[in-house]
Amino acid sequence: MKIKAQRLITIKQLIGSRKISSQEELVSLLEEEGYKITQATLSRDLKYLKVAKVPDVETGYKYVIPEAAQKTEDLTHRNEEFPVSGVESIEFSGQMAILKTRPGFANGIASVIDSHGPYEILGTIAGDDTILLISREGVSKTDVINALSLFMPGLKEKIL
Repeated sequence: MKIKAQRLITIKQLIGSRKISSQEELVSLLEEEGYKITQATLSRDLKYLKVAKVPDVETGYKYVIPEAAQKTEDLTHRNEEFPVSGVESIEFSGQMAILKTRPGFANGIASVIDSHGPYEILGTIAGDDTILLISREGVSKTDVINALSLFMPGLKEKIL
């Protein structure tokens, strides 16, 4: 059986890539992905991820994760180069990553990461030019990079 962190990531990916209108439909899609899940567990997962149902012309209603979509859109419109312009490199060791930044940028970048609150990232600690990023148990390096890339396009070129 796959772990909760992986299941939550899969739920986010499914909701982001398809028009899903019911929990039953989502349970079926998760079973296709190898997850055996009850409706009650799915309901708790949806609440944890702050999933909402919005009207849709084709399906009547569909699930969305409004907070992540809203924050990504806001940041993209504000300044497409920040915060990745301040990041010099990112290097991983187990469930941790070190982001090296330009002097004075670490606090601001860590604040942006924390304010977006990606599920994959448990938290950050910032100094002047270094950020310690701790990812959740069971979340891969690729998952962390993909989550950060949603609001930090160009980050993949900074990986050591």
